[in-house]
Amino acid sequence: MTSLVSAVRTQVLGLVARRFAGGNGPYAGLSMLPDKILWPLHRDGLDPVPQMARWRAERPVTRLPLPFGIRAWLVTGYEPVRAVLGSVDGYSNDFGKFAGRIGMGVGQDPGGLGFADPPVHTRLRKVLTPEFTMRRLARLQPRIEAIVAGRLDAMAELPTGRADLWHDFALPIPALTICELLGVPYADREYFQKLSTARFDLAEGAGASLDAVSESLGYLGGLIEQQRREPGEGLLGSLIRTHGDEIDDRELAGLADGVLTGGLETSASMLALGALVLMTNPVMAERMRAGDGVDEMVEELLRYLTVVQVAFPRVATRDVRVGDADIRAGDVVMCSLSGADRDDLIGADPHRIDPDRAPNRSHMAFGFGIHRCIGAELARMELRTAYPALVRRFPAMSPAVPPAELKFRKASIVFGLDELPVTLG
Repeated sequence: MTSLVSAVRTQVLGLVARRFAGGNGPYAGLSMLPDKILWPLHRDGLDPVPQMARWRAERPVTRLPLPFGIRAWLVTGYEPVRAVLGSVDGYSNDFGKFAGRIGMGVGQDPGGLGFADPPVHTRLRKVLTPEFTMRRLARLQPRIEAIVAGRLDAMAELPTGRADLWHDFALPIPALTICELLGVPYADREYFQKLSTARFDLAEGAGASLDAVSESLGYLGGLIEQQRREPGEGLLGSLIRTHGDEIDDRELAGLADGVLTGGLETSASMLALGALVLMTNPVMAERMRAGDGVDEMVEELLRYLTVVQVAFPRVATRDVRVGDADIRAGDVVMCSLSGADRDDLIGADPHRIDPDRAPNRSHMAFGFGIHRCIGAELARMELRTAYPALVRRFPAMSPAVPPAELKFRKASIVFGLDELPVTLG
């Protein structure tokens, strides 16, 4: 879930951050964003809040009350979300086209696939796509299996018979995998995890997220300088050897930032939340344990949880009609992926997780259109490996606290937990 989340991280924050800022420094005095803006990021347990279903039924394309005259729309219905995300020429993700209008400099562009339009986006995606084909990723499968086995062994040795599934299992698996893929030192994994969490969590306001992006890009810039001198065996080294003369350091940093932070937080959240579902759904856990329909159940978990809650916002490049709404050129359009994946068009009773649901890859967990997550297959590899291994190793595992005590993130673009205490049984 890499390029999708990389792009989500700051585009909408940039639209409001400068308008709330005051005092000294770029984000000094930045206030917390109000609930009337953040409610699409809230959840009721694992479900979108009831307001999402009401808006999807009554007004699936509706104005959001952003301040300072910014016209913004929230799209919650499955079909209008596909229409917006599937449009090639009706919307722009090019940071430079609207940076001045929101009081930000082009130099603050975080880069990456999510902030580029064709033909720049086409060129960058063409560079990165070969690294994420199933054939190329297959070399990582033995390593992912070893990482999962290592984490399960470590959990089995805990003397208390209890574990924090987030820190002991869900987070290390994508961290080790992504660091190996990129050629980034694993010693820096905790540093990047903190930056990844900070950029997606809007509960502390938009400034903290923007600062986390800047810090991440600064680190990667130094790493790329080293790789230019001595290209390693990871993705960065491969891109430099193959495309070193056609891609500059800033573009490389943007691509690497999307892969590293996007693939870390999202996959970790899916692993933790998916494990929580399996612990409370014995039929599904038993089928996962037996290896019966693993691929289909992974797709259903992706749809049901949709941890990336909103797609990266677009700016309309011309007047366009979506559903019953007339969107003007320059309007900001945000699509709720979690709302779309609970639409009745997905299938019968979409608010219920169904291990027998027909195979469905038309869900929005990885986005849609030209900005669809480039790392989707890597995420699937991790999930298909980790879930069955976990429920086989600890068949009696259960949450160690009541559901009301689980610490879900309150307003994060990537929905997740801060910890998941379990009894291993």
